[in-house]
Amino acid sequence: MILSDPISDMLTRIRNANMAEHPQVQIPHSKMKTEIARLLKEEGYIKDFTTENVEGKATLVLFLKYMADNKPVIQGLRRVSRPSRRHYVGADDVPRVLGGIGTAFLSTSTGILTDNEARKAHVGGEVLCYIW
Repeated sequence: MILSDPISDMLTRIRNANMAEHPQVQIPHSKMKTEIARLLKEEGYIKDFTTENVEGKATLVLFLKYMADNKPVIQGLRRVSRPSRRHYVGADDVPRVLGGIGTAFLSTSTGILTDNEARKAHVGGEVLCYIW
């Protein structure tokens, strides 16, 4: 199946798995999705991630994280830049998500960074998504 927006598909799979309280979610593998998964783990939104071969295709497996009352750690996900409407910001205009509670992921010239990392490195780029 050909997807026009694979990052949006990834976020939707995570959102659906969270609502159904699944312990893990499988996503078709790509380098960008692996970097997003790495940032999700570093920021504490997921437990871990691995890459597996399922039926001969590389698959990214995310192990979701829940609080003590089975409430998901990821409360919301929002795709910002889409294939039909790209959203770029300069180094001085890097957004804050919910006043700093959430995280924005940016695709920059130095790779995919969180909003805090982009501010420290003083770089702008394409805002991929917001997670809180």
